[in-house]
Amino acid sequence: MSQTPNTEDTIDLKELFFSLIAQWKLIALCVILSLVCALLYLRATPDTYSVDALVQVEESKGTSAALLGDLSSMIEQKQPAQAEIELLKSRLVLGSVIKNLNLDLNISGTENSFFDRLLSPHAYKTQYQANAVLFQDDAKSFEVRKFEVPAYYLDKNLLLNFDAKKFTLTDAKTQQVVFTAPTNQESQHTSAHGTWKVAVYTQDSLKDSYTIRKMSLPAAMGSITKNYSVAEKGKLTGILGLNYQGQDKEHITQVLNSILVAYSQQNVERRSAETAQTLKFLDEQLPELKQQLDVAEREFNKFRQQYNTVDVTKESELYLTQSITLETQKSQLEQQVAEASAKYTNEHPVMQQMNAQLGAINKKIGELNDTLKQLPDLQRRYLQLYREVEVKTQLYTALLNSYQQLRIAKAGEIGNVRIVDTAVEPIQPIAPKKLQILILSIFLGGFLGTLLALLRNMMRSGIKDSSQIENELDLPVYATVPRSPIQESRIKLLKKKKHIPILAIKNGDDIAIESLRSMRTAIHFAMNQAKNNIIMISGPAPEVGKSFISTNLATILAQSNKRVLIIDGDMRRGYLHKYFNHDNQPGLAEYLNTQQSIESIIKPTEVHNLDVITRGKSPVNPSELLSSAKLSELLEQVSPLYDHIIIDTPPVLAVTDGIIISQYAGVNLVIARYAKSQMKELELTLNRFEQVGVKVNGFILNDIQRGTGGYGYGYGYNYAYGYKTSKDKD
Repeated sequence: MSQTPNTEDTIDLKELFFSLIAQWKLIALCVILSLVCALLYLRATPDTYSVDALVQVEESKGTSAALLGDLSSMIEQKQPAQAEIELLKSRLVLGSVIKNLNLDLNISGTENSFFDRLLSPHAYKTQYQANAVLFQDDAKSFEVRKFEVPAYYLDKNLLLNFDAKKFTLTDAKTQQVVFTAPTNQESQHTSAHGTWKVAVYTQDSLKDSYTIRKMSLPAAMGSITKNYSVAEKGKLTGILGLNYQGQDKEHITQVLNSILVAYSQQNVERRSAETAQTLKFLDEQLPELKQQLDVAEREFNKFRQQYNTVDVTKESELYLTQSITLETQKSQLEQQVAEASAKYTNEHPVMQQMNAQLGAINKKIGELNDTLKQLPDLQRRYLQLYREVEVKTQLYTALLNSYQQLRIAKAGEIGNVRIVDTAVEPIQPIAPKKLQILILSIFLGGFLGTLLALLRNMMRSGIKDSSQIENELDLPVYATVPRSPIQESRIKLLKKKKHIPILAIKNGDDIAIESLRSMRTAIHFAMNQAKNNIIMISGPAPEVGKSFISTNLATILAQSNKRVLIIDGDMRRGYLHKYFNHDNQPGLAEYLNTQQSIESIIKPTEVHNLDVITRGKSPVNPSELLSSAKLSELLEQVSPLYDHIIIDTPPVLAVTDGIIISQYAGVNLVIARYAKSQMKELELTLNRFEQVGVKVNGFILNDIQRGTGGYGYGYGYNYAYGYKTSKDKD
């Protein structure tokens, strides 16, 4: 089963391409407008800079690892990089930077909108220092050394104005003055909302108004964090990358370096906190333990002096060794429990394990004490005193060694972070990317221009093929006249001139003229069957090119040694006199009004064998004049004198003048314009002729644009083809 392709739904890519080429001016205009918008955006948008820094987080076991021994593997856990990232974003670090640099104070000019930056840009610059904020406006400046406002006015815009040696603060929302004080000194004022403490110093005469805002800590944090980022470089590398962006490259470098300093300081303080806690514990334990050792030694010496010496058996020595070892372990474990309690609660597994070990040691000590009670009394007392001295001596010596080690460790504490790269002032901005924006604007403009051209293409659903007319109206198309590329270059000049050059004379080999020459044979056969030699050229609507076709067809016929008369039948707005460089008076209107004779209105032209009758002065009743017997009398008198008489008429659907004239013509031709004339208009035009019994011989399809690319040139080309402009419509 064969299938025929549906050609009605296919898209002619070649025609579409040429239609876009034909509208290159629209596309170019969109590209230019897009470029202008991009340039204006680049002018009004300040440059954005970016600074970077690197921090290395090192693995450290801490200073108490030597004291905790094997338990350090359970107590000390490696801090992940995410924890350090959160510290770098915390109020602990950023809050100290905000406080040290007064970053909670924001100053800007009131003229800071897009159009202000575009039309009258100011060189504003803010310098944040430890003791003041310096704001520069071109060559003038002022310094805010103190700015404490009531909590009610936090995060609210205040207008700062200077007058002589005073300044005022005005609520930007209510326009109410809230504070006034002299410059160059600190002033304090108590209002209903709280206390003000402000100090503004300047030596310049400032006339502009400025916006100043004291931010709360959360707002100040937000102003930093929106341009501040921290991320780990790679996975589990321990290298953190810091990035900060802003419009002032000096300021963002200063802020990022301040963040590095604050972070490093808090890290060292955090790392030394454990050592300080242990030293505090040892400071409390050493004097007490020393005192206990002295008491034990005195008791032991007193006992030996009283009973001389006592021999200790092997069993007593073993007991003594075990007792001393357990007491030493108990003391060390108690020290570990004290240190670990600073980090963990009693429910933590590490604390529970150490408490269990401590309970086991106490149990063993109790068992040894029970054994001790079974020894002879004198020997038992000797062992007790001897054990106390040995235990206290070893504990004191061990704690004293630990104390000295911790003192040395604290003195050399540097933290577990290392600043690898500090922030360096950038050279090139990262935004806006000017070249990319310009290139993008060109593509965007081209896209919008192409889109508009396609939309115009879709909206202009006029006749685009001569076969469409022949198939639907069953009438021949005598000629298809393409758009002249030569005429297009003269459009702007022609619109300003009173004289319109005839294309058949200026450029006889133009493609439009060649297509009109091909009509001569068709007109010859049509004239053989016509009742007279009068050719009427009309159209359904204005701006289809009737005057252009009429003038150039008459010229071509005259150039072939035919005597031709062309009559401007449009007494309303006709302009054939501009083609032949004549005044429009006297003309057809004067003859029909019986004011002039035939000889006076027939005017010769620069074209041999071609005469013209202009329209004359526009009458108030052109239709009535054309319906009079004078028009029939005129045509009967001039018809024998010429081989061809061509009458250019007004649009048929607009006025009835063309229908009236068509009754005297032997050949009636209708002009249709490519992509503009609608098929419905042509059908209505034929109906108008049929109503008065006039036959339309055929059509001329004008302004074909396939070969030269698209359509949509608009009003600017009307004169080139005989179409009227807005002031002179056909």
